[in-house]
Amino acid sequence: MAKIIIIGNEKGGSGKTTTAMHLIISLLKLGFKVGSIDIDSRQKSLTRYIENRAKTLALRGDNSLAMPQHVCVNKVEGVALESAIEQEEKAFNEAMQNLSGNDFIIVDTPGSDSALSRKAHSIADMVITPINDSFIDLDLIGIVDAQNFDQAKPGIYSAMLWEQKMKRAATKSDALDWVVVRNRLSTLDAINKRNVENALARLSKRFGFRVVPGFSDRVIFKELFLNGLTLHDANAAKEIKLNTSVVAARQELRNFITALNIPEINEKLEQESMVKKRA
Repeated sequence: MAKIIIIGNEKGGSGKTTTAMHLIISLLKLGFKVGSIDIDSRQKSLTRYIENRAKTLALRGDNSLAMPQHVCVNKVEGVALESAIEQEEKAFNEAMQNLSGNDFIIVDTPGSDSALSRKAHSIADMVITPINDSFIDLDLIGIVDAQNFDQAKPGIYSAMLWEQKMKRAATKSDALDWVVVRNRLSTLDAINKRNVENALARLSKRFGFRVVPGFSDRVIFKELFLNGLTLHDANAAKEIKLNTSVVAARQELRNFITALNIPEINEKLEQESMVKKRA
């Protein structure tokens, strides 16, 4: 049965699509079969990313770039809201069924609340929530008191996720693994950075999520989109010039994948490590 990973956050610009695409290609590079679903029917950023990758692949005329089995669930318009929700959920369920033969299904969600996003969260095995390293983004997870972080109240996103966890509990016995990813980390040891880290550590105990490091605010992540490339393509794509920034970014990606602590991934990484030691 495919492991379902939702990339979710009700705030735009947090790096959801970058995180989703790099996770997808990381899994493919490890030899897993991967399906992907884009339910951000307005922006369709993940779909555009994968389309750009397909164009780059076509221009090369080879199979050097790994590709997921991708589905975009389009927004239904011109009908009553209730009917639109029903049709969109039907399309999503069909996509899940069609992709069920994969090892992983990655779902990229919109930066807003929607019935379809809630549906996706309710069936997740893991939810990855990228956030910018700021209290503005943190507010969606926990509304904190500047004087006492322990008095935090659930933010709108964590409250929504809790509701979906309760629905999920009716159909799945294992616990949902919620991972918060700190993106656009500053390389400087700023006071704000330490305060966010402290707040997240306390909120994680209260709301039941893990915190892992994500990606710094590097130009390379913005440049890769147009060609549909990821950091995994650095050795094969002339568009990516290897430099110290790219090397550091690739290390961030490795750290992120390892920190997810998914047993199937850990096993593959261990096998890769053993092969390298023997070489």
